[in-house]
Order: sequence, then structure tokens, then C-alpha cells
Amino acid sequence: MSVWENQSFTLAFIAFGLALAFYAVYYWIKKEGLALLAYYLLALGVVALTVNIVARSVASGRWPFANTYEFLLLLLWGAGIAALYAIRRYRLPELGIYLSPVLLALMAYAFYLRRAAAPLVPALQSYWLQLHVATAIVAYGAFTLAFALALMYLRRPQPHLEKLTYYTIAFGFAFQTLLLITGAVWAEEVWGAWWSWDPKETWALITWVVYALYLHGFTRGYWRGRRAAWVAVLGFLVMLFTLFGVNYLLGGLHSEYR
Repeated sequence: MSVWENQSFTLAFIAFGLALAFYAVYYWIKKEGLALLAYYLLALGVVALTVNIVARSVASGRWPFANTYEFLLLLLWGAGIAALYAIRRYRLPELGIYLSPVLLALMAYAFYLRRAAAPLVPALQSYWLQLHVATAIVAYGAFTLAFALALMYLRRPQPHLEKLTYYTIAFGFAFQTLLLITGAVWAEEVWGAWWSWDPKETWALITWVVYALYLHGFTRGYWRGRRAAWVAVLGFLVMLFTLFGVNYLLGGLHSEYR
């Protein structure tokens, strides 16, 4: 790895860790200055990740989307931007308290998976894969934000938090649908079949179903309030299993791209 890539990753890791620390202190003493400092640290982490992604792209001559580590970098970047926007746009400094631990945990896992960039295998040399990964980043970034919003609602129920969770999931759901479509096209191009019930495909569909049930139940009034928030939390846990658990526990065609 290049010096820029190593140092920017380290800076992002430290920035997210400090952001979590200051948000934790803010949670107890409620001084706005601490929340603002934590926000700037979160922003610094996102900037450092941007440098990291650019440095890796320049060094490898391609976009970083070939394995779980590279996807994690993009997911963290997307979720970080979404967090910065939501905290500032809706004046929700408390959101950082719930989201920064998730970002730090994903960053720690990325540290565990770190590896130098390698040439793409033939199966990954596809524009459909790039579209597939792009839609996944947006969908999973939105679901990560919705998870933090749902936790906020469970801690302090407020109507605007419930609506924000719903709109965020609806946005992510649209891209989850595109994820399934682009994944099917890519699968047909690489493996000769639109759908093969590979574990990763199956769990991506299960993730889609869980969020579809959330949206259907919410709009129909079957569940609102805390019940809806718990479904949002469940959806995020299913999403995490789709991303990480499937590769290690179930294997399948996607496991070779860990």
C-alpha cells in the first residue's frame, strides 16, 4: 500500500474513534461545543476516507470494488456522508452518538481485512458489477443511517424521527431493488444464469423482503412507533449478515471475492 493510503486510513480510524469519544461525553454533559467538535472529527474521517479511496484507485488503476475490504471503504464513505448531511440538515447532533459506534466498528473490521490492491479477475471486469456495487453502497449506506435513526427513536420516541427513518428506508429500498437487478444482469454475464439461489443472492433478496415488509406495514399502519423501529433494526442486522456472514458461514459463488 502507498504511504497516502496507509496514512489516510490511520487518520480516518483515529478521527472516527475521537468522534465517538466526544459524542459520548456530549451524551452526558450536553455541551453543544462537544457535539460540534465531534461533527468536525466525523467530517475529518470522511475526508481521510476520500483520500484513501482516491489513493487506492490511482495506485491500482481502477475503482476499489473488488473485495469486502474495498466495499467496506466505500460503504463507510457513503454512510459518513449521509451522517454528516442528516446531522446538519435536521439538526440532530444526537444521531452521531448512535452512528459513530457503527462507523468505528466497521472501520475496525476494515483494518482486519486490509490488503494491497490486486488486479481484477476476469469475472470482476464488468461495468454491471460497478453499477451493482454503486447501488449497494447507496442502499446499505441508507440502511445504516436508518438503523441509527431507529435506535434514536427507541431511546426517545419522536414523530420526526419515525418519518426520517421511513423516508431513509424508502430511499435505500429503491437502490436495494436496483442492486438485485444489476446483480442478476452481472450474474448472467459471468455465470450464465440470472439467478442461481447462491447464498449471497438469497440473503440480498431476504434483506429486500424485510425492508419491503417494513414499508408495507408502515404505509398500511400495521406497525408504527417502536414496532416499526425494531423492524428497521432487524433489517440492518439482516443486511450485515448478507454483507459479511454469508461469505464466512455459507460460502457460495461470491465467497471467492472476499
